[in-house]
Amino acid sequence: MCTHAPKCPTADSPDREAAVVVAGHPEQGWSLLCNAVVLFEDTGELLPDCQVVAPHRPLAVAA
Repeated sequence: MCTHAPKCPTADSPDREAAVVVAGHPEQGWSLLCNAVVLFEDTGELLPDCQVVAPHRPLAVAA
């Protein structure tokens, strides 16, 4: 459970990536968030219910 103030967004919330990192492993390319979401450096996610969210980086815009 989140003990932060204000509370972290839940795993099913659209802003779930804003939760606090509780275990960061940048050398392995992932972080565990307070809401139990595993966030990967390519912006993919693994949700607590085992759903996979595909990477969703914004597309680069040509100048």
